[in-house]
Amino acid sequence: MIQLNKNESLISPLDEYNQTLISQVHPLDWVNPTPADRYDLVVIGAGTAGLVVAAGAAGLGLGLKVALIEKHLMGGDCLNVGCVPSKCVIRSSRVAAQMRDSDRFGVKPPSAVEVDFAAVMARMRQLRAGISHHDSVQRFQNLGIDVFLGQGQFTANDAIAVEGATLRFKKAVIATGARATRPDVPGLVEAGFLTNETVFNLTERPAHLAVIGGGPIGCELAQAFQRLGSQVTLLHKNSHILDREDADAAEIVQQTFVREGIQLLLNSKLERVEQTPAGKVLYVTSNGQTHSVTVDEILIGAGRTPNLETLNLEQVGVAYDARKGVKVNDFLQTTHPKIFAAGDICMDWKFTHAADAAARIVIKNALFAPFGLGRSKLSSLVMPWSTYTDPEIAHVGLYESEAEAGGIDFEVLKIPFSTVDRAIADGEEAGFVKLLYAKGSGKILGGTVVAAHAGDLISEITLAIVGNIGLSKLSSVIHPYPTQAEAIKKAADAYRRTLLTPRTKTLLGWLTKFS
Repeated sequence: MIQLNKNESLISPLDEYNQTLISQVHPLDWVNPTPADRYDLVVIGAGTAGLVVAAGAAGLGLGLKVALIEKHLMGGDCLNVGCVPSKCVIRSSRVAAQMRDSDRFGVKPPSAVEVDFAAVMARMRQLRAGISHHDSVQRFQNLGIDVFLGQGQFTANDAIAVEGATLRFKKAVIATGARATRPDVPGLVEAGFLTNETVFNLTERPAHLAVIGGGPIGCELAQAFQRLGSQVTLLHKNSHILDREDADAAEIVQQTFVREGIQLLLNSKLERVEQTPAGKVLYVTSNGQTHSVTVDEILIGAGRTPNLETLNLEQVGVAYDARKGVKVNDFLQTTHPKIFAAGDICMDWKFTHAADAAARIVIKNALFAPFGLGRSKLSSLVMPWSTYTDPEIAHVGLYESEAEAGGIDFEVLKIPFSTVDRAIADGEEAGFVKLLYAKGSGKILGGTVVAAHAGDLISEITLAIVGNIGLSKLSSVIHPYPTQAEAIKKAADAYRRTLLTPRTKTLLGWLTKFS
């Protein structure tokens, strides 16, 4: 086990894989370079947004002096405690679920599917370490970037202090991200709990796991641990899990959870926690009734808190909200005209791909928009996202409720996967493609996909929206048969059929007489 400094969470176990990880993303023998007289750009935070800004600016070959500051692990949440480890664990959990379900495919399952939890987590650590070189200190140093490991703090309008050194800048970028929010629940701290920052340190499977929060993080990990052999109890404050998603889509996932044995406590509030010899006892109010649940571990997956307390933002006049993060305009510029921000520290879209897209906007607006000319806007992005439950839910554009609130005249097309040949062959009929389009034009306004690989399918709909490709044009796109993406073409074909009005049919009939 190793602790990077007294303020940071522990990385464990200290096996060969985590030692490799640390050697890449926070080498303990690293010596910070001597600062340049002045940097064109200083980036605080080496998560996705910070890495993309720094690499993008340094990689242009213009001789820009760039500094990158990271107090914890290069790669941020995505590499270390987010996308990469979670998807590795989810993949193992899907294998276990498929083995248990193999009988319906004519393949006899073993009498009992045994999950080697320690091996699952070791695989995750091995894969995480294997790709960590992409975000390594050495790689970014080789790009010509001055990498400083330590806590950065603004000390003047053009200066940042880190580990006793002062970095003067022409422009700066705040990309310090966010962390799991800790509910203010009596007894929770004393009993102990996990977050996404510590759950991947586990080497022993908790027999009974409580997950607090029915959003994407909570749902992904709840299903994964249930499939890996834990009994999971999921607490959610509202009446339905994933309640920010399309209601039809969320219902399919919720029914899957119930079928797989996850205990759901909806409309619930965690009142207090007690540590007892039998385990951690959660006292929960749900639908007007009080329950007590005894578990081995508690995983907090409800909300994110911006990492801004140590930045000394008041010193440079950067406005912020303790809950929402640094305040930026549509150009990702803070209230200090020379300081920008990107990623979870300032955006509602808390996704790796959103941070990447925002970082590209920052590079342009901070370095290549003299006098504000030619700046790009965050609001111009078309942002898809996916929740990696099984089935997955992916979405882009408007929901029906948003279109209604905006007074938009729209129609809906919904293609169940039970009508798609490949989904039937795959045994993955549960799900659908739903498209919203502008009435009278076929312009796609939004789309939701519920499918085993919805995150892959949503990109075609995103491309159609970005490229202003309407449903008529999409109908002419040939899709390989049989694929699940055929559901999108079926939706476009269904739109084309709506154009066959009585008048159109009369015209077509007249044409056949002369053909």
